[in-house]
Amino acid sequence: MQALQIVSFVLAVLATVVGVTVLTLGVRAIVRTVGRGAPAPDRTGDRAARTWLVVRLLLGHGRFQHRPVVKVAHWVVMVSFPILFLTLLAGYGQILDPTFALPFIGHLPPVEWLTEAFAWAGLLGIVALVVVRQRAHPRRGEGAAEAPSAVQTTPAGRMGPPGARASRFFGSNMGQAYFVELIIAAVIVAVLVLRGLEYALAAQSPATQDLASLWHFPLTAWFGQWFAGASAATLEAAIVVVALVKILTSMTWMVVVGSRPAMGVSWHRFLAVVNVWARREVDGAPALGPLPPVRSGGKDVDFEAIDDLPDDASLGAGRIEDFTWKGLLDFSTCTECGRCQEQCPAWNTGKPLSPKLMMLALRDHAYGTSPYLRAGANAPTAPTGATTSTGHLPLPGSGGDAGAGAGGQGDPHAQMDVLSLIGDVVDPQALWDCTTCGACVQQCPVDIEHVDHIVDMRRNQVLMESAFPDELGPMFTKLERQSNPWGLPARARLDWAKGLPFDVPVVGADVEDATEVDYLFWVGCAGAYEDRAKKTTRAVAELLHTAGVRFAVLGDGESCTGDPARRAGNEFLFQMLAQANVEVLNEVKAQRIVVTCAHCFNTISREYPQVGGRYEVVHHTELLDRLVGEGRLTPTTRPTDGTSDVTYHDPCYLGRHNQVYTPPRELIGALPGVQLTEMPRTKERAFCCGGGGARVWMEETTGTRISTDRAAEAIGTGASRIATGCPFCTIMLTDGVAANGAGPGTGQDDGGSTRGPVEVVDVAQLLLESVRPAPETDPE
Repeated sequence: MQALQIVSFVLAVLATVVGVTVLTLGVRAIVRTVGRGAPAPDRTGDRAARTWLVVRLLLGHGRFQHRPVVKVAHWVVMVSFPILFLTLLAGYGQILDPTFALPFIGHLPPVEWLTEAFAWAGLLGIVALVVVRQRAHPRRGEGAAEAPSAVQTTPAGRMGPPGARASRFFGSNMGQAYFVELIIAAVIVAVLVLRGLEYALAAQSPATQDLASLWHFPLTAWFGQWFAGASAATLEAAIVVVALVKILTSMTWMVVVGSRPAMGVSWHRFLAVVNVWARREVDGAPALGPLPPVRSGGKDVDFEAIDDLPDDASLGAGRIEDFTWKGLLDFSTCTECGRCQEQCPAWNTGKPLSPKLMMLALRDHAYGTSPYLRAGANAPTAPTGATTSTGHLPLPGSGGDAGAGAGGQGDPHAQMDVLSLIGDVVDPQALWDCTTCGACVQQCPVDIEHVDHIVDMRRNQVLMESAFPDELGPMFTKLERQSNPWGLPARARLDWAKGLPFDVPVVGADVEDATEVDYLFWVGCAGAYEDRAKKTTRAVAELLHTAGVRFAVLGDGESCTGDPARRAGNEFLFQMLAQANVEVLNEVKAQRIVVTCAHCFNTISREYPQVGGRYEVVHHTELLDRLVGEGRLTPTTRPTDGTSDVTYHDPCYLGRHNQVYTPPRELIGALPGVQLTEMPRTKERAFCCGGGGARVWMEETTGTRISTDRAAEAIGTGASRIATGCPFCTIMLTDGVAANGAGPGTGQDDGGSTRGPVEVVDVAQLLLESVRPAPETDPE
């Protein structure tokens, strides 16, 4: 027995020294790699608020929406980690003395109850997570309806089974996940076995028999009795061996994880705390809505003094060092859970973009170009094979100079350093496939800011490389010359008002300034020039007039807010448009603004404060909902043409980006005779129309059109009308309905009956139809 204890203790100490050393090197490698990023000065303020937010989000697991099983399972596994760490410390003492217990707390009943409860809960939790992973494994190939052009490759580069892309784990490193799951399960089983052995040993000694009870072993005494027939010597030896196994298992985890600092599936349990603490929005909201300003060297770029920047200044992210340290921390924190990939409209319609795989590619590039790491053998993460392996081993004695670790032409660092960030690491098509809908950010449980990073790379491509899709060139030119992406003259901005039974006042002509009216009506480019959007503009104007709301427009003084330019990466053009608009709005003393475009709503309310414009901005659905609630608008007319069934599509820049979900639904609910039928993907999980991120100006050449996919989902509800609250959504969904053969002039055979075409309308149009008196009918 003594020899067993000596050997076991020596092995435990040696394993601990190696494990802690390697883990420390891994931490050092992560810190140094993240430290390569540019400064992020706005990520360390409000420390008390940030700390409370971390505690609230981690303990509440609030980012696990719609996944109750995963939420509970992950929570108990997470909490069991620090609680069961005490049993690891006790294991060293048990090797020397099998009856050892931690001082003061070792036999404290609440601690014992907590330990056993979380051991069992953690075991059930990890089993549940394993089952979830297996049910959603790419090899199952279930639930996918992919376009024929969609590429299907496994991480090893082989063709995957049909539907493999439908799995959120497609492209994740499954081997690393299995390793983590196995380690957790093994440690928990060792803890439970030790508790059973401790019960049996305590029952054999008169001095400790009072411990062998349900009071001290509430959840393990039942199987501890199985060992009652063994001798005390046998039980002591078993405790020593199991304690050693638990220690060696834990140290194995430290060695493997420490030698792979890019192993996000394991490191996220530590990095997520820091990443959530350093999140963009301290109030707990996801990093959506406004985009951060362009920075160079950690400082905001003043585009009015752009010529004063150093010659070597870089705008946007063209190298891995151009991302802030928070960006590099984002990449390192990715858990490879695939929730972003599962919700991404581009990925779901067979396009190259996967937010997860893009973050992993950037992560691997960051670690692959670190001079103090050497590449280790491991399976590549991304299906494209375009990234390095996730095995990056710290070099203990390396310095920080660029030449450290270089070893000639075959050196992986030399090979990685010559890679282009856009082209070799990130697929250019994937970069421009993004609609900036924000589904990835909304779903990420560790607060990765995908949209900000994608736009930063777009900024570099546009501002530094002049590399962008061909369709964007004419759009940029029209914005520069005519201040609208349609390229139409400013004098046509009021054409939408022709034929209205009342005059639409214009600021500067009919009213002196905006203080004379209740709201300045921001029409927007689509609302002024696009025929389908004009109907919404007219409807809102009629409703405001009917409700007695005094409003005025800017007429030809209005310009594009700059949203398409900014989302496309042309920050210089955005700044030019935004500053001109803010100057006009301030000049006319705008205070309260109502807008019909979700993109204008987001830009004016959330982004114009960055350039000195602060106004009270309301979306038209919010204002109209308020007017109905106050009784100033009364819907009375019921549909008479078979259009009573309506489904509502959440615009991304109204819903996810600005959390406006209820007013449009309340308006539809207030319409007599109208039935709202929700789509399967709705509210924060709503599918994009495909028009955001300047995509409305670009063609989709790969996979299925996003608008076609979304329109098919809407048509599948059986609704005769698709309502929305954004002109871009109206445009895209109308095209999508036509692509599905359900547009004007078509009929659908549904169970033997022919249904009329599906119409895409704005919520304001539905309200106007109900507020207007029903047309008189001939009694004959």
